[in-house]
Amino acid sequence: MYGRWQRLLAQDMAKWIMIAGVLLLVIGAVLHFFPSLFSWFGKLPGDIHHESENGSVFIPITSMIIVSIVLSVLFNLFKH
Repeated sequence: MYGRWQRLLAQDMAKWIMIAGVLLLVIGAVLHFFPSLFSWFGKLPGDIHHESENGSVFIPITSMIIVSIVLSVLFNLFKH
């Protein structure tokens, strides 16, 4: 019924879904048991936080740049 490439694609997709699940589990456990590890997020110089009577705006520019650099390095390390 399925061709060889379809089985390989399904196996590859299943592998990535399991990896994503494990990563989400680890991130959730870290956030639950060690919430102070990420207390720096949003409080760096360059992060914008503005409050007024009508609402507030929060734009973590510097924090997102750091997250982007870390993710880029990790993805390049694990590239095929």
